[in-house]
Amino acid sequence: MRFNYPNRPDYRVLRGVNMVAEPGQFIALVGASGSGKSTIMALLERFYDPSAGAVLVDGVDLKDYNLQSYRSHLAIVSQETTLYTGTIRENILADRDDVSDDAIRRACADANILEFILSLSEGFNTLVGAKGALLSGGQRQRLAIARALLRDPKILLLDEATSALDSASEKIVQAALDKAAKGRTTIAIAHRLSTVQGADMIYVFEAGKVVEVGRHAELMAKRGVYWELARLQDMGAPQ
Repeated sequence: MRFNYPNRPDYRVLRGVNMVAEPGQFIALVGASGSGKSTIMALLERFYDPSAGAVLVDGVDLKDYNLQSYRSHLAIVSQETTLYTGTIRENILADRDDVSDDAIRRACADANILEFILSLSEGFNTLVGAKGALLSGGQRQRLAIARALLRDPKILLLDEATSALDSASEKIVQAALDKAAKGRTTIAIAHRLSTVQGADMIYVFEAGKVVEVGRHAELMAKRGVYWELARLQDMGAPQ
């Protein structure tokens, strides 16, 4: 698969990328900024189509799916959490009105946010403030995870979902993401390699190409690009 943005036909962003995600797998995309990871996410969301090749889901070209129907099976948790001025319940529902209280509570429990919500005097009716200003970064991320889980997506996209958090909040949010990934195909862009060590497959990007593929231990043994990234993050890579 190849891709260049329509307004920059002379600059190829992806060059001969081949990836496979089996149903239920956790797939991680790692690499330096500008290496092509975010473009893969944009293609999966079908904001763009490949310049050559295709994105297939269940063996069917994305271009052959009804876009609204396809996106109804996706959920995205990104680094920049979008919350609206309103209550916790309204932010989790995101304009849906066909969801039971039990379903909301289950989603919040899996997102590790239910206990916090129930500790508030107004519970689910607590106002979050403009853009969630009355919540911490970790709380906002866990609300976003609960909102994603409420969709019961077949495909979960995680775009550096913990990169803006401190270490304590990251551990709580990462635990929620691990729960969210179970039973569905998950594709995650990760800056912190510690968050994807358990991935079923890791694709290492460099300058628009996949240069290494494997599990964490396999890639560390190669002492290549992934090993160097781990060394820079002080993940115990030997010198």
